[in-house]
Amino acid sequence: MTTPVARHKTAMSRAALSRPLATAARHEILQPSKSVFDYGCGRGDDVRHLSALGFDVAGWDPNHRPNAERRQADVVNLGYVINVIERPDERAATLRQAWALAREVLVVSSRLIWEARNLEGRPLGDGLLTSKGTFQKLYEQSELSSWIETTLGTEAHAAAPGVFYVFRDPSAAQQFLANRVHTYRPRVQIDPHALYEDNSEALEPLFAFMRQHARPPRKGELDEESLTGITEAVGSVGRAQQLIRKVTADSYWEQVAIQRRAELLIYIGLSRFTKRPRFSQLGRTLAADIRTHFTDYKAACLQADRLLLACGDPGIVLVNARSSKVGKQTPSALYVHKSALPALPPVLQVYEGCARVLSGTVAQSNLVKLSVTEPQVSYLSYPRFDHDAHPTLESAVTVNLRRLSVDWRDYSRSENPPLLHRKEEFVGDEHPQRGIYERLTRAEVRAGLYKCPERIGHLTGWRETLEAAGVQIHGHRLRKTR
Repeated sequence: MTTPVARHKTAMSRAALSRPLATAARHEILQPSKSVFDYGCGRGDDVRHLSALGFDVAGWDPNHRPNAERRQADVVNLGYVINVIERPDERAATLRQAWALAREVLVVSSRLIWEARNLEGRPLGDGLLTSKGTFQKLYEQSELSSWIETTLGTEAHAAAPGVFYVFRDPSAAQQFLANRVHTYRPRVQIDPHALYEDNSEALEPLFAFMRQHARPPRKGELDEESLTGITEAVGSVGRAQQLIRKVTADSYWEQVAIQRRAELLIYIGLSRFTKRPRFSQLGRTLAADIRTHFTDYKAACLQADRLLLACGDPGIVLVNARSSKVGKQTPSALYVHKSALPALPPVLQVYEGCARVLSGTVAQSNLVKLSVTEPQVSYLSYPRFDHDAHPTLESAVTVNLRRLSVDWRDYSRSENPPLLHRKEEFVGDEHPQRGIYERLTRAEVRAGLYKCPERIGHLTGWRETLEAAGVQIHGHRLRKTR
């Protein structure tokens, strides 16, 4: 006898965009100019939220909106649908049907295996029949990726844990991957010049393009509105380029070119995790960047492969970690705040990028732990990092590059979670609060709070240390206890 499954009970009510669509918005996959269709929209909360924001959006659901039209759209969302379907053949058919409606990109999401700890029920097929009568098929991150690719016959790109993008156009997929490389640009100093100062607003789109790509734009790479503003301001794009170079130092543009070259090498290296595209499959702007900064695509691929190969050598990873100008060193790892990731050596950026290819972006994390003892990267969430002098760890997503696994650990309910000290060591020199963090650390050292480091790594031991020393933390200042 077939066990009845109450699929309609899985639809959730949301006060904000669902995590897959919020992720797509952060990655600029979701834009007001793109039409959106929510395949399996449940109660329609995402449809209402997007409609209120001015999106061209519609949705269909077999239980809550069965009579709605299933129509094509630029972006199709299949949000937490496949995991509630108990029949594998129907699950695959649903994925194919949603993909057939996607003109540009399909967003696919599912619950992951680590969420099983919150579920009660009994086995049913390849999943679980919950105590509420609903079905859940929980995936490993790599399992979900493989299933999507096998079912659709095209590559799936991890956007976040449990969230993947499937692109219709290979060049759009490559642009997405290239955009995920961490970028850093040195601070620019503008020399006084009346013509530039009078027209700086009109020149900003050109300046921004040159700063991002380390080259002048080619025909069609600046929008018509920007071109008109530049022409009216100084006469032509060529004169505007000359003016920008006149008010900035040559050494600045040399550093920008070095950074852009490193970014391209990191992107090309990481493209080996999927099927590396042919040069003809790259978007026009990305292809022009590679052509400008390398002799040819083949030469760039060879250099990038050497960089990728270096990430598999524990000795090279260790040497780069120990020589890094940013991050907190421990015997087993290098800890870096997300704002300082672009300042890591390229080898370590590729190392971290390899983990992100598997996990996608862990949006809530703000510290990254790069292990030097095993091929492993952890994304750590300290929600109060900016506000608390010694923030506590809330959760950790750990990517093991040898096992290709993605695991999650929750510390939010712990009575004695890990906490941070010396926050200035995690951030870069240009971080606006670094001086405040350094001042607090000096005060804590003078007070003798770091004499027993083995005691202060967790909340309980730290509180006991503060009490024994007769001091308290107020904001980022140390005060004597009254």
